[in-house]
Amino acid sequence: MVFASLVFLFIFLPLNLLLYYITKNKGWRNICLITLSLCFYGWGEPIWISLLLFSAIVDYANARFIDKYRGTKWAKIGIVSTLTINLGLLATFKYNEFIVENVNALLGTSFDAPGYGLPIGISFYTFQTISYVVDVYRGTVKSQKNFVRFLMFVSLYFPLVAGPIVRYAHVANEIENRKETLSDFSKGISRFCTGLFKKVILSNLAAELVKKYMGDHTDPLTMTELSSLTPGGAWVGLIMYALHIYFDFSGYSDMAIGLARMFGFHLHENFNYPYTATSATDFWRRWHISLGSFFRDYLYFPLGGNRKYVYRNLFIVWFLTGLWHGASWNFIFWGLYFCFFIAVEKAFLLKFFEKLPKFVSHIYALIVIVPGWVIFYFTDTRILAGYFQKLFSFGSGNSWDMEITNDITTNLYWILLALVLCMPVYHKVKERIELKMKKPAVFETLSIVMSVAFLFLCVANLVGKSYNPFIYFRF
Repeated sequence: MVFASLVFLFIFLPLNLLLYYITKNKGWRNICLITLSLCFYGWGEPIWISLLLFSAIVDYANARFIDKYRGTKWAKIGIVSTLTINLGLLATFKYNEFIVENVNALLGTSFDAPGYGLPIGISFYTFQTISYVVDVYRGTVKSQKNFVRFLMFVSLYFPLVAGPIVRYAHVANEIENRKETLSDFSKGISRFCTGLFKKVILSNLAAELVKKYMGDHTDPLTMTELSSLTPGGAWVGLIMYALHIYFDFSGYSDMAIGLARMFGFHLHENFNYPYTATSATDFWRRWHISLGSFFRDYLYFPLGGNRKYVYRNLFIVWFLTGLWHGASWNFIFWGLYFCFFIAVEKAFLLKFFEKLPKFVSHIYALIVIVPGWVIFYFTDTRILAGYFQKLFSFGSGNSWDMEITNDITTNLYWILLALVLCMPVYHKVKERIELKMKKPAVFETLSIVMSVAFLFLCVANLVGKSYNPFIYFRF
């Protein structure tokens, strides 16, 4: 089940709210969230609920074991067990085919991969439970003694499928003592509707143009189709994909943050207008913030951070960041692509840009970021290389055609809206209106009206169209 579906909007969410708020009993509310979270997670393939429960039991037990033997050498057994089991699960269910394919290619063997299906959200909840056990081992959080409460942390459906990656320290107090308020509920609805608008109206329309110019994951672009693509069409497809992935992923993060707030949880932000970045380094402070901070705090700093072996540390972190996104070499190349630019920036480039006008560094960042999405998109390295060649083959033939012009003019107002919403224009206007309005109730009423309008537009779009891709189900 996904948030941007009629089943979720008109059946699951209303039922969840009704059952949750029917009583003020905290125990009931916790059980309600756990039960419905497991139902949400198991909607498509109930078998994977067992894997989530197994992971929760293992990490709950390891954290308690660490607490019991804290200060002794035995405590390390808990952290080793957590890392071994969780990373082993990832390797088994997410990377088994990738590992077998590469072993066969390297050794000339013909092993068959088990071919397990990918449990949705495994990359997210695995990192959540790893961070929890590591934090318990470090002594920065106390282990949760109540398994039901810990299971609620692991299974909460808001961030389970597409993030943000939630750390136990961020929600520990709210698991124990959260307070649901009308103000939070109202702001949660507004945030959810904003995210739904991003996903259904902005991302899905971009996805249709991406499919036309780049193919999609169910119907990839062929070499024959690529040969007939013009450079102009290649750039249109790439820019649309940059918009598609941003509004899809940030839209889901907004919906998760909004849903959590409706139930008294305050999740951390996951995006901060990444296309306004002034460097590759700045981009990764703004894009998928929870993932970047996870690798920083649990891998980069323990390896030595900026103190020693900086470039080795960067290579390891970005190799694994790329691999986290998918079991394919193109994701690893994508991670190392950013590793290269971030290393160069750390060496001298950031200091150089400090002497120049800010718009120069912003243009540089876009030149790095946008073409990088080609590496992310194509798993077939032949198509990937061919698409890059096509992007920069102006002057070698027909570079544009009337169909591209028609697509742009037909969707011009939408494209302009999408580009504007990549910048903090809406946020700043909203803040200014909120500050100038003397009556908060008026502003709240306007927010509700806007949320209803967003919801109406999204429902009409979901009813009228069947193409509703979800990018991060693969991760």
